[in-house]
Amino acid sequence: MAGNPPLKVKGIHGLSQLRSLPEAKHPLISVVNIADLTDGTRSSDITMTTDFYFISMSRFTQACLKMRYGQQEYDFDKGVMSFMAPGRVFSFNACREDEINQSGWLLLLHPDFLWRHPLAPKIKQYEFFDYSVNEALFLSEEEEQTVCGLFRNIEREYQANIDQFSQGIIISLIETLLGYAERFYQRQFITRKITHHGIVDQLEALLEKAFTPEVLEEKGIPTVKDISGQLNISPNYLSGLLKTLTGNSTQQHIQEKLIEKAKERLTMTDLSVNEIAFELGFEYPQSFSKLFKTKTNISPLEFRKASRF
Repeated sequence: MAGNPPLKVKGIHGLSQLRSLPEAKHPLISVVNIADLTDGTRSSDITMTTDFYFISMSRFTQACLKMRYGQQEYDFDKGVMSFMAPGRVFSFNACREDEINQSGWLLLLHPDFLWRHPLAPKIKQYEFFDYSVNEALFLSEEEEQTVCGLFRNIEREYQANIDQFSQGIIISLIETLLGYAERFYQRQFITRKITHHGIVDQLEALLEKAFTPEVLEEKGIPTVKDISGQLNISPNYLSGLLKTLTGNSTQQHIQEKLIEKAKERLTMTDLSVNEIAFELGFEYPQSFSKLFKTKTNISPLEFRKASRF
């Protein structure tokens, strides 16, 4: 029924039982070749949240399998990677079994597998684990071959007899996989420049409106969450995109626009610094002056004096 809470799946063994996946050889990690799954396993509908990381690389000859993540729905096509962190809600809604022609890989990774390894804290810093499903990674044929090769190497090590070196080797391969994903996302930001520059144009329009006196008075200084929500993309994806295209994060971009508006008021009006600070949405003028000096290396009053000579 609609509105039911997602099923909470604890442990990789729990997902294996729920979806009839091959039994995991290790309680904290599982590598699944999607081509080996039965039609029944792939076609049933379910909404869930897990306590482990979920990394997938999927290919479909027909885009008939829908995946829902948060509020977004996506029809997978060839060569697509997606990343989900523990605690995220997602669901699969498949079409008829005889229409599915799917291949690829699933890597299920419990955080405890990384215990005492440098990747344990580092994995939380990969922003793409917080991207929405519509921000999945689209792979070129060459990139797909690289990714599949890494999955095969992980599977080969996973299927071998576990020894004292196995965990370190597997973690090293996972870290390499994540490193390539980070590189490929940067490529995606650049090669999809028409779409992404459109997003930057929309961002500029939103900020221009957000910094009008009436909107500032009503809503205050826009936040990263506010802006990304209006653009229908996740905050991390927007910041990653902007860093690639402009060198600034979303927060820095907002601050740059704020300073631009402050300079306009300092040079074109006789408002006091305090009045300008309040007009720009600052509760405390000292905070405005501190930010202005951080960004320009001079105080608002010094800037006003210099601009009038």
